[in-house]
Amino acid sequence: MIDETFINAFHMMWDDFPGPVRLIHKNRTILASNEIARNLGFNDGVECSTIGPPAIHRGCKANIALSTKTSQVSKSEGGKLRYWIPVKDCDDLYIHFTIDSNVE
Repeated sequence: MIDETFINAFHMMWDDFPGPVRLIHKNRTILASNEIARNLGFNDGVECSTIGPPAIHRGCKANIALSTKTSQVSKSEGGKLRYWIPVKDCDDLYIHFTIDSNVE
């Protein structure tokens, strides 16, 4: 079970972020998400890789982020930047968010 401290800290930091953000367990279960992510179907308790078409999950760098304990980033063809950031001192959790780099 995940300590509620992580969930509370997630919401304090990410609820107002202007893009979808999720706190995800290494087994891909979404533990917390901001409103934008929830509106896209990324609800708590759901396995993130089951949302949307499989193609949007290609290039997922969660395993690399968790195993190396370093942040990972990729840029999609549409110009979106996707980030996977391991949670410090918690080997099983990471933050995943997307930024639209085409915003002016």
